[in-house]
Amino acid sequence: MHELLSHIIPPFAIFIFIAGFTLFAVYAERKIAGFVQDRLGPNETGKYGSLQTIADILKLLQKEFITPTVADKVLFALAPIVIFIAVYIGFSVIPWAPGFSPANTHTGLFFIMAVISIDALGILMAGWGSNNKYSLLGSIRAIAQMLSYEIPIGLSLIAVVMLSQTLNLNDIAFNQGILATEDIKFIGIWRVNEIGGLLAWNIFQAPHLLFVYVIFFIATLAECNRAPFDIPEAESELIGGFHTEYGGIRFAFVFLAEYAMMFLVSMLGAVLFLGAWNTPLPNIGALQLATWTTGLYWGIFWTLFKSVIIVGVQMWIRWTLPRFRADQLMNLCWKILIPTAFVGMAISGLWRILVMV
Repeated sequence: MHELLSHIIPPFAIFIFIAGFTLFAVYAERKIAGFVQDRLGPNETGKYGSLQTIADILKLLQKEFITPTVADKVLFALAPIVIFIAVYIGFSVIPWAPGFSPANTHTGLFFIMAVISIDALGILMAGWGSNNKYSLLGSIRAIAQMLSYEIPIGLSLIAVVMLSQTLNLNDIAFNQGILATEDIKFIGIWRVNEIGGLLAWNIFQAPHLLFVYVIFFIATLAECNRAPFDIPEAESELIGGFHTEYGGIRFAFVFLAEYAMMFLVSMLGAVLFLGAWNTPLPNIGALQLATWTTGLYWGIFWTLFKSVIIVGVQMWIRWTLPRFRADQLMNLCWKILIPTAFVGMAISGLWRILVMV
């Protein structure tokens, strides 16, 4: 019975967390949009408009299922489920705190990249199954964008793997703080195992990883179809893109998947580059700040804190930068990000051979 519960509770808890985070993120995004554009945002439903997102989800849940007459009914119905599950499964290997992750696998990073790529299949199913030209064009653009930007993401991940010599996300997390089992050297020179904190994070162990993280962050914006890379879902150009025909609970699953993907890539970036669940506070003499702020509950706090900050930056960018044209979007990927990511990967190889020996 205990073993059965251990297999049921984590997936259920992850789903509840994603749903709760989405409600919070939609409200936060509307408030951030209001602040950036010098307006109020939601302020009528509930105190400070806090019940607006709950009202919206209740409205979606009450809508009837509408399937276009000429749509492929099987593909049309399955697409939102495939899109959501592809992202949802990715959370299964992310470490939240020391010794606290749904699944500890030696190929966690490879697993995440594999399951997230299924998202493109769900988007194609949505566009083709809708039997709508706008939906099909939106799905084709989305897939072209996602497949293109997966290349700089993959190269960025390889740059980290070359230094850490593992695909296990738990091992990568442990080796960025005071619990590390290997030597940690700030800029490859100063051993900081006992100091920990910010100095032990990957972006400071090898300085070029800071620039690699910028590439990773930009590419993940495109992978999430977030502005300024949201042309596949553009209302004015494509009438909503691949999910034009969706409403009610089906649209809610597509919407849920987008916000879940935002948090997933934010967590992944934090794990690989920003110390994962490790504290940013260092040990300084008698002030053992890193020791005091490392542990199960602190780990969960730091993981959430870092991830929410990154999500906040994603939202800030959405309401600050204009949308790219399709050609500008592809030029950025193929002419700038991919060559730069290759350079980052090459530097990682040289750093591992010449500095980390």
